[in-house]
Amino acid sequence: MLKVGSFLRNPFSFLFARSSAEEVVATYLLREHGRGRGVAEIVTDPYVQNRLTPEQTERMLERADIIHALGEQDIAAARQILSG
Repeated sequence: MLKVGSFLRNPFSFLFARSSAEEVVATYLLREHGRGRGVAEIVTDPYVQNRLTPEQTERMLERADIIHALGEQDIAAARQILSG
């Protein structure tokens, strides 16, 4: 439930909120990448595709913390696979 005080401070915060599914998949992405898998391979996993829309996956790949952890080249390869 949204608190009135937090809503009054930033009435548009809901526009930038991340879903819990996106957080879970981001954790999965970082864990699997740490095990040596490529980002492009991970984003095509059924686990990811069943939890996020392609738009949500792209948005997750634009997060600064994800880009920093995974590296720009891996992110670019994953975006290329997602786009077609």
